[in-house]
Amino acid sequence: MTNGEILLVEDDAVHRAFLREVIHATLPGRPLLEAQDGEEGERLARSHKVRSLVVDLQMPHRTGVDMARALWRDQPDTSIIFWSNYADEAYVRGVSRIVPAGAAYGYILKSASEERLGLALRGVFVEGQCVIDREIRTVQQKAANRSEALSEVEYEILVDLALGLTDRMIADRRSVSLRSVQNRLQQIYEKVGAYEGSAGADTFNLRTRAVSLALMRRLLNRTGLEQAEIELQEWLRRTSGVRTSN
Repeated sequence: MTNGEILLVEDDAVHRAFLREVIHATLPGRPLLEAQDGEEGERLARSHKVRSLVVDLQMPHRTGVDMARALWRDQPDTSIIFWSNYADEAYVRGVSRIVPAGAAYGYILKSASEERLGLALRGVFVEGQCVIDREIRTVQQKAANRSEALSEVEYEILVDLALGLTDRMIADRRSVSLRSVQNRLQQIYEKVGAYEGSAGADTFNLRTRAVSLALMRRLLNRTGLEQAEIELQEWLRRTSGVRTSN
């Protein structure tokens, strides 16, 4: 792995100071750059051609996921450690979906010890490994293995549901049949528990209930939905002519 600069992107000054100390202690001699938000971080990463980054997930102006997505799009061998307070399934899925194949990355919680953080720094930046906190691994495994877990297609449809798309628009966007969307919606309702507690057919609006329960279970969050809305608007602009002609 490279011995070049490390870029630290963290908006909280106290956390940034702690990370600075751990990086200097763990990887002495490695030059360190610092940024206070994702926009500044992306500018520094590009201008200095940085290939090793420690990034907070939630920051003003530009999130860590948005910044990482942009950098990985152009330089997929960049190594990134996400350092975060969040182990929600929405964040874990958000990170997992943007990591390029073969990339070395880490997902470390801010509650992790200094020793654990140091091991992650060496593992990702020196040895080229993927280092994921146990709690994050548990969320990943549950999402992949449990019978009630949403598949990636179901998760995408759930996001579209939260954005307010009709069944037909979801079918158009995901390039599946209308019947397939409707079948998957039934599976989503079942898996998130939208039918539970119903006193009858008119108790719940199942679409709204599913989104509400997904938010409470932290399958969805504001950051992910904001990014999804941006992607939706881009898709709508890109396909407006095609959809009009149909």
